[in-house]
Amino acid sequence: MRFIGYFILLALIGYGLWPYYSVYRLDDAITANDTAELAQMVDLPAIRANYKKRVAAGVQGVLPTDDPDSVVSWIRQNLERLGDSALEQAITIDWVRETLRGAVTEATGQSPPYLLAGIDFAFFESYNRFLIRIGKLGEGATHVRFSLVGSDWKITDIIP
Repeated sequence: MRFIGYFILLALIGYGLWPYYSVYRLDDAITANDTAELAQMVDLPAIRANYKKRVAAGVQGVLPTDDPDSVVSWIRQNLERLGDSALEQAITIDWVRETLRGAVTEATGQSPPYLLAGIDFAFFESYNRFLIRIGKLGEGATHVRFSLVGSDWKITDIIP
């Protein structure tokens, strides 16, 4: 019985350390010029979807949709369609790398960006979501959200 308890404890410790190892791998991936390693750690459709939600919330505040047949509704629909194609062109693996490098350089002032030096906070949001904050809270910090996708921790949102 004691063996089962130790095994469960060891499994919990391993699960708790798993996303930190992914952050360590991310540090190596953003300093390397090869995007293949970084591409394995990023879920681009999820990042685009999260950005689309934030943009749509902003458009909703500026262009309300009271009447679906109005000109304002037509403009809003076209902005959403244009926004989708713009997000696909703008949010790429290179964008992810440059955003993370820029955030680390801004937080630490280091010329070759070392992600681990710029992290001010890293902990679980829930059992399948992990958040890191690059920089100090309230000073233009960048938040990077990892989610457990399949059997890997992947970046699913970046909030500059």
